[in-house]
Amino acid sequence: MAEVSSLGSRMSRTEVLNRILRSLQSESPDIQATALISEDGLIIASALPQHIEEVRVGGMSATLQSLGSRAAHELSLGKPMQVMVRGEHGYAVMSTAAEGTVLLVLTTESAKLGLVFLDMSRAVKEIAKII
Repeated sequence: MAEVSSLGSRMSRTEVLNRILRSLQSESPDIQATALISEDGLIIASALPQHIEEVRVGGMSATLQSLGSRAAHELSLGKPMQVMVRGEHGYAVMSTAAEGTVLLVLTTESAKLGLVFLDMSRAVKEIAKII
């Protein structure tokens, strides 16, 4: 399941997940930060700027995902696929990545959301193969 690097050594699952997140971020100029978070708020992998505290991001993401699930249930919408917050400086988009995990993407305020969603769905497929 681990991927072989160019140096011939095997990468851990965490390293492969971090590489997927960094790739997602580098290939989409609108994406500023990414994280893979468990449903209980623990960071599994991340490509977050140093000024952002992983523990807080994990906790807030788990809370938002829980609220999204509750709202979707109460409104008879089924299982939530995404939760999005729009702020004056950008978007926080959370998407179910695999059972019990959420992919969080932070974007610029001018982000082309269609492209962000497309890039996220591709990343989710890669993540699902590893988890």
